[in-house]
Amino acid sequence: MRDLLVVENLRQIFGGRNQTFAVDDVSFRIPAEPTIVSLVGESGSGKSTIARIILGLLQPTAGRVLYDGADIAMSGRKWNRKFRGEVQAVFQDPYSVYNPVYKAERVLKLVIRKFGLAKSKAEAQAMMEEALRAVDLRPEEVLDRHPHQLSGGQRQRLMLARVYLMRPRLIVADEPVSMIDAGMRASFLNILQDFRDSHGISTLFITHDLSTAMYLGGEIIVLYQGRIMEQGATQTVMNAPLHPYAQLLISSIPTPDPRRRWDEDLSAAPLAEIGYGASAGRERCLFADRCPQVMDQCWGARPRLQAPKIDAVDSAQRDVACYLYE
Repeated sequence: MRDLLVVENLRQIFGGRNQTFAVDDVSFRIPAEPTIVSLVGESGSGKSTIARIILGLLQPTAGRVLYDGADIAMSGRKWNRKFRGEVQAVFQDPYSVYNPVYKAERVLKLVIRKFGLAKSKAEAQAMMEEALRAVDLRPEEVLDRHPHQLSGGQRQRLMLARVYLMRPRLIVADEPVSMIDAGMRASFLNILQDFRDSHGISTLFITHDLSTAMYLGGEIIVLYQGRIMEQGATQTVMNAPLHPYAQLLISSIPTPDPRRRWDEDLSAAPLAEIGYGASAGRERCLFADRCPQVMDQCWGARPRLQAPKIDAVDSAQRDVACYLYE
C-alpha cells in the first residue's frame, strides 16, 4: 500500500552569505494506516519549518514532499483542492487564528459552504453540532460566542471541530497544546487519538514537550539542528534512547518525585583536547561539541541514519544516526 506522506531529502536553507540550515536532508514516511507521528526537538531544530513545507506554505531549497504518491509542489489546481481538503493544520496560537468580529459558528459555516458539505441550513446546523460534540464541546455554549469569550482550550478544540467536518486523512498539528492549560492538554490529545482510532485520521504532531509525545504513542522522530538523530516506535525510543541527544532530551523531562533530582546538564565534550569545535563545519555529527561520548570520527563525517548494530530485541524498531552503534 502506498504511503500517505513521504518526505524525501528535504533541505531548507535561509540567508545568503551567512546561511542557516533550518532543515538538513530530512527523510521520513507516514504510512497509509492511521497513525500518529511526533516530531520533537529543541526550539530551532527545524520542526515548524518542516510543517510549513508539508503544508505547501514554504518551497524547500531541495528535496520533495509526496502526498499519496504525488509531489505537492508539482500538482495542478484540482489536485491542490483535494490536498487542501485532506491535509488540515492546527497551529500553536489559539488566539490569533480567529477574527474577533465574528462568532465561533462562522468558523464551521465557512468550511461547510466552501466545500459543499451540506445541502440545507438544517443539515449544516446538525453537522456543526455533531462536530462540536465530537471534540467535547457543547454547541449551545460555543456557537453563539465570540472568540474572546472562549478559553484557549475551547478555541483549539473548535479548530479540531473544523477538522472533524472535513474528515481529512492527515492533521499537521504544530505545537497545538503549548498555549493551553494542563487540564485541557489531555483532552486535546485524547481527541487526536480518537480521530485516529475512530475516523482513520493520521496526525503529524510537532512538539518540544516529550511528555505529550509519550502520551500519544505511535512513532517519534528526534530532530537536532535540522537533522534526524533518532526515530522509531515512541515507547522504544522514550524508554531506552540510544543517541546521546535523545538521552539528553528525555532526561530533561521533569519527574513528579520530589526525592529525585532533575538532571540539569549534559557534560560537554572536551573540545580543546579534540581540537575541532565549530570550525569543523557541517560534514560531521552536529552534536559532537555537546556529546560526552564523542569520538574522532564524529568530526570527520556525517553519521548515517540506520538501524543500530546492537544485540537488542528492539533494535529493529528504530534508526539512529550515531557512530556508537555502527
